[in-house]
Amino acid sequence: MDLDLTATTADLASAASALVRLVPGKLIDPVLSGVLLTATAEGVALAANDRERAVRVARPAVTHTEGRVLVPAKPLADTLRALEFEQVRLVVEGSRLAIRGPGARFALPLLDADVHPGVAPPPPLAGTVDGAVFAAALATVSTAASRDDALPMFTGVRIRSEDDRLVLLATDRYQMAVARISWQSAGQTVDALVPATLLGEIAKQVDHGGPVALHADQDRFGLVWTNLAATTSVLDGSFLHESKVSVSDVDTEVELDADALAGAVRRVGLYTDARGVLLLEVGDGEVRLRGADQRAGEAEETVKADVTGGRTPQAYQSRFLTDALRPFHGGRVRLRIQPGMRATEFSATEPTDTNLRYVVMPMLPPKN
Repeated sequence: MDLDLTATTADLASAASALVRLVPGKLIDPVLSGVLLTATAEGVALAANDRERAVRVARPAVTHTEGRVLVPAKPLADTLRALEFEQVRLVVEGSRLAIRGPGARFALPLLDADVHPGVAPPPPLAGTVDGAVFAAALATVSTAASRDDALPMFTGVRIRSEDDRLVLLATDRYQMAVARISWQSAGQTVDALVPATLLGEIAKQVDHGGPVALHADQDRFGLVWTNLAATTSVLDGSFLHESKVSVSDVDTEVELDADALAGAVRRVGLYTDARGVLLLEVGDGEVRLRGADQRAGEAEETVKADVTGGRTPQAYQSRFLTDALRPFHGGRVRLRIQPGMRATEFSATEPTDTNLRYVVMPMLPPKN
């Protein structure tokens, strides 16, 4: 095994860190916890595959000797991130990959690259979407997915195409986020349930200045932009649909400043019971938040609002309200409230690129 290259430290560090975050690795299998480095005349490619997710990141480099090696991913990322010199040299020295800089040498053990599964090409191209809009939609929708691995069907984001729109949906059964964004179809439909943890990380790394290509087939879903390609196995998410949650019995509509309500939720939420439930009461030109706990005490705060229709009060978990209001930061939000234990819908009062709807299920009100 040979490999010898010189590259910008920051470039390699960002690539290795992205790989570790997107493919955490299988700790019980050192091969699947490794990063495969391939040096060619075009530069260096870093790849990881845990048999569920696969990511390939390309970076410019000056290649002295072409080759391919497999080394532990996290130690490589941690070392590169800690270096302070501008250029770094990676070179195979016996059974180690040396990371060299002025006055410094670090060495990682070489793993068996021949047994690494590599990274297959992404599935067929389905279409493209604006990177900034896609990242904003992913960042919001992925937070509504469940973190409970015992219910894997709720840990994903369903991504499906509808003509010139791409619909992103996630729910943990208590809250639901639905975003509709424009996309350019390449003649293939998309309908895939993609792990929300992966998409949440991708939202932080997507190139906001360019397009993102979506790739899909029956078993895999992939995203490609600039010098990064990520693919993952998918689950069956066809049962997840926004029509499952009805918002047809709305009798109260409230429009108000999203940040003002979020601040009130944060403060009153300090005085809620063990369930974190607070009461939202609708009055004339205002909403009032109430919280009470036998040990913490009680709190209430009012926020000015435009109110239409009835005066239906509802109780919500404060953390769900916080999640629902976060995407509307800096603007006004509309609440469409239904009586009884029916969902409340949050949406922007003005059109946006993400066309977001956030739905929250009410809770039983706190006991006095």
